[in-house]
Amino acid sequence: MIDLRPVGYVIGLLVAALGVAMVFPMLIDWASGDDNWLAFLESAIITATLGLAVAIACANGTARSMNLQQIFLLTVGVWVALPVFGALPLMLGQPNASFIDALFESVSGMTTTGTTVFERLDDLPLGANLWRGILHWLGGLGIVIVAMLFLPVMKVGGMQFFKSEGFDTLGKILPRAMDISSALIQVYVGMTVACVLVFNMLGMNGFDALMHALGTVSTGGFSSNDASFAPYAGAAEYAAVVFMIAATLPFIRYVQMLHGSYVPFWRDPQIRAYLRWHAYAIVAILGYEIVTRDAPFWATLRETTFNVSSSFSGTGFTSVDLTQWGTFPILVLIIVGLIGGCTSSTGCSVKVFRYLILFQAIKVQIRRLHSPSAVIAVRYDGKVVTQDVIDSVILFFTMFILTFGVLAVMLSLTGLDVRASITAAWTSIANVGPVFGSGVGPTGAVIGFPESAKWVMIVGMLVGRLELLTVYVLLMPRFWQR
Repeated sequence: MIDLRPVGYVIGLLVAALGVAMVFPMLIDWASGDDNWLAFLESAIITATLGLAVAIACANGTARSMNLQQIFLLTVGVWVALPVFGALPLMLGQPNASFIDALFESVSGMTTTGTTVFERLDDLPLGANLWRGILHWLGGLGIVIVAMLFLPVMKVGGMQFFKSEGFDTLGKILPRAMDISSALIQVYVGMTVACVLVFNMLGMNGFDALMHALGTVSTGGFSSNDASFAPYAGAAEYAAVVFMIAATLPFIRYVQMLHGSYVPFWRDPQIRAYLRWHAYAIVAILGYEIVTRDAPFWATLRETTFNVSSSFSGTGFTSVDLTQWGTFPILVLIIVGLIGGCTSSTGCSVKVFRYLILFQAIKVQIRRLHSPSAVIAVRYDGKVVTQDVIDSVILFFTMFILTFGVLAVMLSLTGLDVRASITAAWTSIANVGPVFGSGVGPTGAVIGFPESAKWVMIVGMLVGRLELLTVYVLLMPRFWQR
């Protein structure tokens, strides 16, 4: 039988920390004279008390090292428990959401998807909007740590290739994780502070600068207004592009640069491919818009660069009505959304690394057909890619496509039209944000979706954020056997 105490101890501490985090929006509402601060106080007490109670109850099991089963349970358990408690302030206070809507918003935040079920965001108390921002900021930080600490050990989707750059977590899990996470937190916080300052200098008020910085660095995309990034057209869009791209590059490279090693950053194949594919997508849409609509060059370049970067990074901010762009630009945005950012970043979706491995494997297979007796190895960054990594990547692609299809079918069975079903499945599994079709409000909110569709999207967001197989392995009976 699996010892759940080490898992419960860490989850309990994280839930308690989430309760402490509720103090910040509580103080914002209290300072602004909004009674909504009472909802955050009540939620903070409930969350911190229950979290500490679980941690104390499980404290006697922390002396042992975590095994692989416990790491899988911990990873999934954190992303299930935290959104449940994160939904409390949205239910007990403004906007007085139902359980399903509050949970949807919380899951969308923690998974950095950014799809919202709320409208009239401008009228929400400052604390409620800030809490939405905090949720996906914490989710973005959490996924970076998971990608660095756990996924290489769990061998999910070929991530074992990065184990040499990561850290062995099969030892004392909490002390080791705390040591490793400190460098990542420094980079993440530093990037957030820089983003806040830049947005503020470019015309955003202090709160909007903070809110949009939280959404940009986490690639979450929650905004404090219904128009998303549209009110900040101009230099702020280009600044957001810089930070969205920076947040979707491997954080291990930033840590290395802090220690004086700059060469790995510039030589990383993921970074080069990511920036190159960015340029391809921007040029494709820009050319289409200029040819078909005779659009002004500089304004179209700015809008295209921003919205391509937003979809590529999985942030989900919009600065224009994307439905007016036409079919081809939307198709390009969907494609880049299915690529996603680099590994060990806040980016979502499949990740650039897996596409590079897939392309190399296909190239090698074609060469082997041409020269059957030749010994040709799949290489990445000059290193030989072992067969287990290739198999893991192929399995990930297979499960991603199957899951995407199943989600789309299930969403269509809830009554959504074809376009809404496909884009809702896309935005869920790739954690991108935008949804197109009937049931989507003018501001992009999916409040008009039936509850069954929201439940399907919740599952899709969680499965997509946790790299699919991390969740699916828990459904196998053998996993629960010693």
